[in-house]
Amino acid sequence: MERYVDQDLTEAEFRECVLDRARLVGVVMQDAEIDGLITNLVVNGVEVTSYVEAELDRRHPVRLLIRSDDPVELREGWRQLRADWGATAQRLRGRPGIEHVSVNDEWSAVQTLRHLVFVHDSWFRRCCLGSTEPFTPLGLGPTVEPYREAHGLDLSLEPTLEEVLGVRDVQAAELATWLDHVTPEALVARAPVPDDDVWPPYARGRTVRQCLGTVLNENLEHHRFCVRDLDLISRRSTGPG
Repeated sequence: MERYVDQDLTEAEFRECVLDRARLVGVVMQDAEIDGLITNLVVNGVEVTSYVEAELDRRHPVRLLIRSDDPVELREGWRQLRADWGATAQRLRGRPGIEHVSVNDEWSAVQTLRHLVFVHDSWFRRCCLGSTEPFTPLGLGPTVEPYREAHGLDLSLEPTLEEVLGVRDVQAAELATWLDHVTPEALVARAPVPDDDVWPPYARGRTVRQCLGTVLNENLEHHRFCVRDLDLISRRSTGPG
């Protein structure tokens, strides 16, 4: 266990870290941000996760739809997610070049969209449909080996925004068609994940609904990140000096 005592960690950044059971005692913390998979967070004796989740549901009602097990609500949730991404695509088209701008070491908008191409191929086509087809080359997957550039991924590609959006449109239509016909029974069935060493290896044993949940959550959360960063870029470009 690492212990930090009487240290100034102002502006420290913890990225992709596991902080389970971490304790911050007697700390001074102002203007801090926490973003990640957080449960059972206690602040000054109060468990705050439920408050945060309720506020996120209020801000993004689509979260309620994509948590549902009802195919009708899932279809509507996907429609809303696609509408949100459609509005953001128009925003990107209105400022050519902004899609390649990155802030705070996060993915640019076009990189985010490329990652969602990979999410669809891996979590929907492989896990929900049982496909063994290679991934779309322009997708961006995990950074760990041997998955970083495997099963068809080509990191040397530099696709344009329109090329990536074209792929996403095809994938979105594929998922929408599947949701039009999926049944509650099919959702609770064991996911037909192929038995090979291709991402995601830890999906075996999950249900179709759980794998679909990853697809929907990734589309939701990455849209939130993308809009956050676009807003920051816009503020910087219009600020003083």
